Amino acid sequence: MKKRTFLKLSSSLLATPVMTPLMNLITNEKLKNWAGNFQYSTDRLYAAKSTAQVQELVKKYSKLKVLGTRHCFNSIADSKDNLLSLGAMDKVIALDSKARTVTVDATMKYGQLAPYLDQKGFALHNLASLPHISIAGACATATHGSGVKNGNLSTAVAAMDIVTATGELRTLSRAKDGDQFKGAVVHLGALGVVTNVTLDIEPTFQMRQYVYENLPMAQLKDHFEAIVSGAYSVSLFTDWQRGRINEVWLKERIEPGVSGEPKPDYYGATLATKNLHPIPELSAINCTEQMGVAGPWFERMPHFRMGFTPSSGQELQTEYFVPRRNAVEAILAIERLQSFISPHLMTSELRTIDGDDLWMSPCYQQPSLAIHFTWKQDWASVRKVLPLIEKELAPFRARPHWGKLFTMAPAQLQERYEKLPAFKQLVQSFDPTGKFRNAFLATNLYGS
Repeated sequence: MKKRTFLKLSSSLLATPVMTPLMNLITNEKLKNWAGNFQYSTDRLYAAKSTAQVQELVKKYSKLKVLGTRHCFNSIADSKDNLLSLGAMDKVIALDSKARTVTVDATMKYGQLAPYLDQKGFALHNLASLPHISIAGACATATHGSGVKNGNLSTAVAAMDIVTATGELRTLSRAKDGDQFKGAVVHLGALGVVTNVTLDIEPTFQMRQYVYENLPMAQLKDHFEAIVSGAYSVSLFTDWQRGRINEVWLKERIEPGVSGEPKPDYYGATLATKNLHPIPELSAINCTEQMGVAGPWFERMPHFRMGFTPSSGQELQTEYFVPRRNAVEAILAIERLQSFISPHLMTSELRTIDGDDLWMSPCYQQPSLAIHFTWKQDWASVRKVLPLIEKELAPFRARPHWGKLFTMAPAQLQERYEKLPAFKQLVQSFDPTGKFRNAFLATNLYGS
């Protein structure tokens, strides 16, 4: 969808009656995801401006899926029947300074919430590369940032309101709902419509960012843990060529009494002398400030600025999570595929994420390394490479990112989630008729 069309759609979300399909009113152009690689299977997109309207729509239709900011690269949010937008529900509901929580409408974006929190003296523990994604959508798919001690974004969820298949509004919380809450946070859109989310917050802080170039890949063999633990958040970018990590991004929290002077050398990598983009040939104008310039946490943790076009736009993305104890072996396994990977690649990113107890999180009970691929938009070629990658990572029981592209067989995917049977029972209790089940869920959670 073109920018002008998207803006027209966004404004219509605020003005259009709840029961009118928006796409039929605006344009004959088919609705696509952010990258343009996926076209949704229906043009019946409805808007809800309140929880009551969400409940009304859920009761009205026998099949329904929520469509957020459309940053998924696969069909996880698709429907051939009806799509629901909560785009007008993007406000802060409550800030509890004593409890250190904030409650927001589900489709509020991190880039909207972060400046508000900072002004109030608070911060989130982690952010993804892009601040443009919705909070509910990111948490539903266990989207993440980086840091050996930082859990993914869904680990900040303390409570959430969800409209179930019958139209009932239910509140689940970490404090009261135990295992059911652990199963519901990373829900993949299978349980219902999340209308608001309560997140843990902490006192605000400042950060700075340094980038180093040309880290010898061999250094990871002996110093992996030290390298990825060198800052609050660390990202390694590589094209898998010439035995090197192209760029190391170190995002440091500024602590009182701690010098901000960078080391000229980082395990053989040299300090960059200008701002860089993760894709070397692209301008760094869209990237967050580097060169050690201090700034608010939300202007350093993401790789890209809120006010600019995120990443490169025309791309495909894939990501696999392996246990951190197998990180070096997994990296070397992928490096062996460089002749197959490199012709189709823009860049790869390696990040660490702490383990969690959320049933359908790729980091469930394992601190992880995420191996991310940003591909050229050539699915015919990429789909031939993914099975090779998945085969190399099979010994490490790799789990793919739920919102990105993969070719893993359903049976193989399912056996890597030990809590899947319990999650299916939870889905049955929230959605016994399969109102929120689509082809993606039917294949990957229930297929063989």
